[in-house]
Parts: sequence; structure tokens; C-alpha cells
Amino acid sequence: MKMKITTLVFILLCCLSNVNAQSFKAGAAMRNITPKELIPISGGMGTPEMPIGIKGELTVRAFVLEKGATRFAIVSVDNIGWPAYLGDRSRKLIKGIAPENVLIGATHAHSCPDAYGFTDEKGNTGADLKYLDMCVKKIAEAVDEAVSKLEPASLRTAVGEAKGKIAYNYYADKLYDPRCGIIQAIATSGKNSGKPIATLVNYAIHPEILGTGGKLISPDLCGPLYDRIESKVGGMAIFMNSAQGGMVTADTRRENGKEANDWNECIRIGNLLADEALRIIDPAEVQQNPEIYCASKVITFPIDSEKLRYVFQHSPLAAEARTRNSDFSKVSTRLNLLNIGKAQVVTVPGEALPNIGFYVKRKMNSTQPFLFGLTNDAFGYMLTKEDFGGFERYNYISHTSLGEMTGCIYEEEAIRFINESPAPTK
Repeated sequence: MKMKITTLVFILLCCLSNVNAQSFKAGAAMRNITPKELIPISGGMGTPEMPIGIKGELTVRAFVLEKGATRFAIVSVDNIGWPAYLGDRSRKLIKGIAPENVLIGATHAHSCPDAYGFTDEKGNTGADLKYLDMCVKKIAEAVDEAVSKLEPASLRTAVGEAKGKIAYNYYADKLYDPRCGIIQAIATSGKNSGKPIATLVNYAIHPEILGTGGKLISPDLCGPLYDRIESKVGGMAIFMNSAQGGMVTADTRRENGKEANDWNECIRIGNLLADEALRIIDPAEVQQNPEIYCASKVITFPIDSEKLRYVFQHSPLAAEARTRNSDFSKVSTRLNLLNIGKAQVVTVPGEALPNIGFYVKRKMNSTQPFLFGLTNDAFGYMLTKEDFGGFERYNYISHTSLGEMTGCIYEEEAIRFINESPAPTK
């Protein structure tokens, strides 16, 4: 009888161990990457601006999810863009997660240090290589800490329209996606049981209220957004941009025809977006032990733009990439597809225009579609061939795109990827 009881206890322990191994877990961590000294900031191609001060903190935020053998990290960096040649350096340092399962996206704030390594005609650059090396290490540290903090969790996801004066399309007021997606992991054990571990906000907007003209190093509206969410519900907030290209920007317009481009406006819009995100997620049902899925694929784009080819050829940050691609007639990048409970996520390696975003979301196998823009790479604007150079208003974004076929190639590859992947939970 004693042996039978011992055997039964052993079986029960094995079952409990297996259940625990297959439970949904989440962890989050952040690092401060605000430079200790003033260094040039970049709002895009062109000469970086020397700031006169700092407003808010620049951060790296890592959100790690796990179930069974599947583990992946979603990382957000306060910067205008984070090219793969920087992200891959962090991936080599990260322990416990396969490199292809580490998604690194940029908030696209236009008041942060140059991460592209733009050079002038003489080869001079405003990029601070020591600062960027520090950021590379901080990204890895944040992901590793988030892994170490993985704990049993439940999940809430939702997509809804964010209302109020937040964003608009500078080229055509209403041509933007007002939907805001939220992914929130909630602790299910310990002293923080019932409280959020992390709240992710996915929304299309240019955080350029200050821009380089404000002469401040700043996370722009993302800083107040983080603070608002964390003060209201706890945990860590993280922002992933979406299809904000051409030009979905912060709605700072005033009735007198002027714009409010100051820190107070960053607070107003950041707080409003945070409040709307929390309103949208509030009624969402709790998903207990949800399923997750992560896949990736490499796709290739031709480089037709002389401007972007010049960046690849001369940026001091792309030296390693040049050894693999000497002529830069094409460039490869990685797409990720995630299923997180009822939500589905597809990454975009640049700034997709809203019509591309709407189209890809419509083809996704979920009523909760998410697009993570400027993730895994930052290749400029992505237009369809019909829009490319189509009219004068699009001249700038056409010139700062890889080429005429970039958007079409992305759409085809993304939709094929979606169709080849399992659908998320209904």
C-alpha cells in the first residue's frame, strides 16, 4: 500500500511539473539609455542637430512571453529607428532566446541620438558609436532580466478605436488607422497577483512633437504614455509603433492655425493615448493559459534608392553588413509572425503607409490584428507601386524608400506568411 501511495504521489508531481512547464508566463524589464552627455539627435536623413537639454528618459523595454518550448521577446527602443546591424549585435549577447525570436522595434521618436550613422558628403557622421554600443548592451541586459523574471500569467488583448485628438495624416487628414491594440500580461501568483506585468500599446503615430527643432533629447510622447499607464495600473508599459508612414503624425494643430510643439503637448497626447489604451483593454476578457506562437522568415528587397544605398555604403555602423553585401543591390531582413492568445502580430521592417497597413491587417487570421512597424529593421518608407512617385506630395517619401516594389514585395511576403501560419485562438 505504501508503495502504491508513493507511486501515486510521484505521478501527481510529474503531472504538476508538466502542467507548470506548459503554463503561460511573462516577464518584463527596462533599462535607461539616456545619454549622460548631450550628443546629436536625428529626425531622419540629413545633418543631425545638437540639442541643448534633455526632457524625459530614453529607455529600452523588453517584454518576454513563454509557454512550453516557445519563448520570444518584444523589445522597444526609444529612437527614430533601430537597424538590424545594431539589433543583431544585441541578439548575440542575449541568453535563453533564439536570435530569430527577439523582435526589436523603434518607437520612432524624432528627438533621439542617430542610430543609422547618416554621413554627409565628406563621410562625417553625428552618430555616437560609444553611446550606441551602450544601447546594444542595455537591450541584451533588459531581455535577460525579463527572462529571469518570467512568472505564471494570464492575458488580456483588445483592439479598438482610440478617440480624441491624438493623430492625423499630414498628407490627407483622415487617411490613417485609428485602431489601437493592447496586449496585457497579468500576474497570477505571488504578491503581485492580479496586477499587470506589462501593458503593450500598438498604435500608428510619429512621436515628433518636439522633433529635432525642439533641441531636446527626449522620448517625446512615449515618455508620458509610459508614465501614465504605469501610474494607473502598475507594471511596465511598452509602445510599439504601427503603419504610420506618409505621414501619420501627432495631431498638435490648434484652431489658430498654429501647432503646439512643446513638452506639454507630449504630455497631453501621451496621456490621452494611454487613457484610451486602458479604456479599450478594460472590458477585455481574461485569457487563462493562452496559446502562443512565434515564427520568422527572411525576405529580400532590391535597393533602388541612391540615397539609401549611400547610407548602407558609408554608415560606420554597417561595416559588418558590407562584408556580406558589397554592391548593395539588395538587402535581406527578417519578418516575424506572433500569435498571442486571440491576437496576431506581423512585423514591418520600415514605415509602411496606412493603406498597406489596412490591407495586411485585413488579411490576418484574427479579429485582433497588430502590426509592429519599424521592427527588426528600419528601411524608410514602404509605398505600393501605385503610390510610388505618384504625385508631388509623395516625392519625399518616394525618395526615402528602398524602391518602387518595396511595398508590394512586403505585402506579398507578409500575406503568404500569414496563410502559411496557424491562426490564433478564436
